[in-house]
Amino acid sequence: MSTVRRVSARLSPSRARATLVLLLLSAGGCSPAYVLRAGWEEARILAARRPIRAVIHDTTVARETRDKLRLVLDARDFAERDLGLRAGASYESFSQLHRDTLVLNVLAAPEFGLRWKTWWFPIVGHLPYKGYFDFDDARAEAASLAEEGYDVSLRPVAAFSTLGWFPDPIMSTTLRLDSLGLVETVIHEITHSTYFPTGQADFNESFANFVGHRGAIEFFCEALADESTCRRAQWRWEDARTFGRFFHSILAPLEEVYASTLSDDAKRRAKREVFEAAARRFETEYKPRLHARYGSIDPDGLDNAWMISRLLYYTRLDDFERVYESHGSLVPSVEALMTEVAGGDPWEALTRLVGPADTGPGQRDSSETTEGSR
Repeated sequence: MSTVRRVSARLSPSRARATLVLLLLSAGGCSPAYVLRAGWEEARILAARRPIRAVIHDTTVARETRDKLRLVLDARDFAERDLGLRAGASYESFSQLHRDTLVLNVLAAPEFGLRWKTWWFPIVGHLPYKGYFDFDDARAEAASLAEEGYDVSLRPVAAFSTLGWFPDPIMSTTLRLDSLGLVETVIHEITHSTYFPTGQADFNESFANFVGHRGAIEFFCEALADESTCRRAQWRWEDARTFGRFFHSILAPLEEVYASTLSDDAKRRAKREVFEAAARRFETEYKPRLHARYGSIDPDGLDNAWMISRLLYYTRLDDFERVYESHGSLVPSVEALMTEVAGGDPWEALTRLVGPADTGPGQRDSSETTEGSR
């Protein structure tokens, strides 16, 4: 089995940790207090680790937890053995946390622009979100950005990847997912540690979303031959692509408003009308196509930060699926994309693989509309 190439050179574990600390301390986009808190929390997570195999044999641990941890190991092994991904030392251990949410992410976008505010971090470059272990600090950051005129979103996070720099444990916050969501998440995060081009947050998350969903389908349908979960995995991927089409359907009308010569007050009214129309369209056009049950969308909760937080994970999912359909399985699909990228722009590589004429409505390269501020 050939292995997907890793974009960054791998250092020895001890040297990698030292290098990471030095880079974090020199990070111009992070305050010393933020860096110290992040480092302290990561140290606590690592210190709380127990080998998964030991937990599985510990009868004092709830059976549901042990069953899910067995599934984590199976998904991890499948990702490496059958999908050619690189897990490294990740997901071989388990950390019990004493909270429901791991991190609270802050995302922001200008009031009249679909481009995300970014923060610069060492190793990974610019990211359109900033994660906080201290939720009060996250809310304070959100309030400060709102005062500056940004649309702001706070999103809870149950899992993250350190891209192989640390031996990421599976955390109790992630085990709250159902079995299908757990496998999708494990494969999603291992995808990040395998391939993560810097400064390409929307590609990284959307690509990992594709690999996570498609990987889970192959895991349950082929490796486990679990007919019921296989069908749910297929439906969940179809739903993800339907959501992707819905989110992208809002782009053009919003861009038209923001590019207009209307006054700011008129733009605010037009922006609200676009979101209200989108909420109605979701009820009549998109919701009936979904396999799972979803509630209604409150237009009062929609703004540019909400939009970009969705585009981050749902950009061009149909195009990734076209690549999959042309190759018949996940491994050759990923390898074809990695070969096409060859150090260049990953979105352009995807376009070359599917052909510009085949790019569906709203599934285009969104780099112009979601380009981060530098």
